[in-house]
Amino acid sequence: MSKNFIVIAGNMGVGKSTLTGLLAKHLGWRPFYESVDENPYIGDFFVDMTRWAFHSQMFFLGRRLQQHKALMQHPGSALMDRSIYEDAEIFAHNLQSRGNISVRDWAVYETFYRGLCELLTPPTLVIYLKSSIPMLLKRIAQRGRDYERALSIDYLMSLNNAYDRWAAQFTLSPVHTIEIDNVDFLENSKDCEALVQFLQSKVGI
Repeated sequence: MSKNFIVIAGNMGVGKSTLTGLLAKHLGWRPFYESVDENPYIGDFFVDMTRWAFHSQMFFLGRRLQQHKALMQHPGSALMDRSIYEDAEIFAHNLQSRGNISVRDWAVYETFYRGLCELLTPPTLVIYLKSSIPMLLKRIAQRGRDYERALSIDYLMSLNNAYDRWAAQFTLSPVHTIEIDNVDFLENSKDCEALVQFLQSKVGI
């Protein structure tokens, strides 16, 4: 059996970690989870994005590089909860386009990111979880992270739009989009089973 690497992509609150865990259990693969709560800038970032955006994104870039390297060294197949590509091409780029990261800082960040991409093995497949804003807000409220209370609808919408553009243009691997509003992988076993069957046909697991 060949080694596979699947990324679970999507906006905040869309259910990436939940699906990563479920698929890891079903497939017997190793999960690599996002380290949001380890970011020492994250609380400050949501209060003052312009002051802390570059710092926060540099932390995520460095931590994601560590995870990606560990994943590449792992002997078996794996799942990743968000990728280095999203950190840079969606979150950091969106912050730059909104004026929260300066042109000078973005040039430094992008140069570093492009260099890393040349060293990293791309995923076998990206599963993009797409959700409406009301559903994202509901799930974000349910998980109760204090620093996310400052999130604006405008910011979430800008990320949703950025994700749609990115998914349509990403060329390093195939992208499979799932409209998540009417899917419940946690409560409906048939939804999860259907996805596992799709993966079996798509990547030969």
